[in-house]
Amino acid sequence: MAFKSDIEIAQEATLLPISTVAASLGIPDDAVEHYGRYKAKLDLRELKELPEKGRLILVTAITPTPAGEGKTTTSVGLTDGLRRIGKNAVVALREPSLGPVFGIKGGAAGGGYAQVVPMEDINLHFTGDFHAIGAANNLLAAMLDNHIQQGNDLGIDPKQITWKRAVDMNDRQLRHIVDGLGGRAQGVPREDGFEITVASEIMAVLCLASDLADLKARLARIIVGYTYDGQPITAHDLKAEGAMTALLKDAIKPNLVQTLEGTPAFIHGGPFANIAHGCNSVSATRTALRLADYVVTEAGFAADLGAEKFLDIKCRIAELHPSAVVIVATVRALKYHGGVPKAELDRENLEALEKGLPNLLQHVGNIRDVFGLPCVVAVNAFPTDTEAELRMVEQKCHELGVNVALSEVWAKGGEGGRALAEEVVRLCEQPNHFSFSYPLDMSIEEKLETICRRIYHADGVELTANAKKQARQLTDLGFGGLPICMAKTQYSFSDDAALLGAPKGFTVTVRNLKVSAGAGFIVALTGDIMTMPGLPKVPAAEKIDVDENGRISGLF
Repeated sequence: MAFKSDIEIAQEATLLPISTVAASLGIPDDAVEHYGRYKAKLDLRELKELPEKGRLILVTAITPTPAGEGKTTTSVGLTDGLRRIGKNAVVALREPSLGPVFGIKGGAAGGGYAQVVPMEDINLHFTGDFHAIGAANNLLAAMLDNHIQQGNDLGIDPKQITWKRAVDMNDRQLRHIVDGLGGRAQGVPREDGFEITVASEIMAVLCLASDLADLKARLARIIVGYTYDGQPITAHDLKAEGAMTALLKDAIKPNLVQTLEGTPAFIHGGPFANIAHGCNSVSATRTALRLADYVVTEAGFAADLGAEKFLDIKCRIAELHPSAVVIVATVRALKYHGGVPKAELDRENLEALEKGLPNLLQHVGNIRDVFGLPCVVAVNAFPTDTEAELRMVEQKCHELGVNVALSEVWAKGGEGGRALAEEVVRLCEQPNHFSFSYPLDMSIEEKLETICRRIYHADGVELTANAKKQARQLTDLGFGGLPICMAKTQYSFSDDAALLGAPKGFTVTVRNLKVSAGAGFIVALTGDIMTMPGLPKVPAAEKIDVDENGRISGLF
């Protein structure tokens, strides 16, 4: 049997009309806004009146490696598996960013026979949400610079502007720029820069807003800079929130698509988990909880990033209570954490696997012991996995009282997710003692210290002189009680991407603190993390093409 790529599998699928998918959830026709035959946005005015009935299941993973883990694939296959065992289930995911699609990661619609479709649309422009977010972001930037150009009545200090422009593309050339050159009529010269759209606070605001009114109120609170005497300047001060909300009035509506097996899928919002809070929108999650008995959602990167932010930020702000957590791992990735080069991962290596397993076990311990949630380890199956390797993973997890389920969803779709689905249903019936990793009444420094010690297992945190000053300023301005959104490398528990496995004896360095007053959290930049990625030496974009019939190739 010839190997088929993800995009070939997706293009051969027979999709249901999106109206049929919506009807399967009991969504009335007048709430469905069609974007072609297979995509829709949902008008939530009627749906918001329904009670929330679903169990919320979070899918997270071990620390990512070049070997791959398959978190989105597992989320999709698990949801299809739940439907296979007779459960009313939906999946709620983030929208992919164009940056990784054309960069190093490729698309983010799952893989094999566990995908959301139409995958080309989802990975490329979808329903235009990211363009609307970028436009709102850049409108605010334009109004800010125009205010300074037109006389600066608010007394904004050009050297204390914190708001950057945004573009949804990996473009290192735009990280640090100087703009406003060319004379008085061309603006005020100043240092500036771009963030990737998924790092924009507007992305976070859209994903955390409960409705249009809340969206507008959050946009108004965004801080764009400071006056010469240190007072914050907001979007409301610039009279920008009305126009920004107008640009986002459709983007805030959740998107409905389907899996290859016709399972309803909500895909909405897309903040990165290494530089933002890494979860899909609250409105999509809550809508799913009103319409289904089991809702599977995903948080970006590993459990120390996406899951921590999902639990400490999204669940706190939206008052969500998860029922169970799935931690995705692969034998290959664990061997990589144990020191095996990528080229040698296909060979059995129990010694390396044992060295790499502490990474998985530390994530498991955090979910179970810090957050008080039941979890299962989903081992994403590869043909090269040996019985001895799988047995070792299972044995080590059983020592912690956690079950392991072999996930074969990439090859078998929902049928390959039955065992995982049954274990998830069992866990959802267990009582849990969900709690946050830190209380909000701690100081900013104490919250940083707690996250680094309890979640990363560091010896502590070190704030640069600049970060200490910012912590004092933010506290004096009344923001000390906000949760923390850590911006940290995704490749390690530490802030050093080279430290694999479960490192010990390190400290985390926080070099910059910035308040996202609209989103409702403080962003802490650690190590050398950046909010604008660059393209790799050989970008994925080089392999993407389209023929004369509009058929896309090379997307995966």
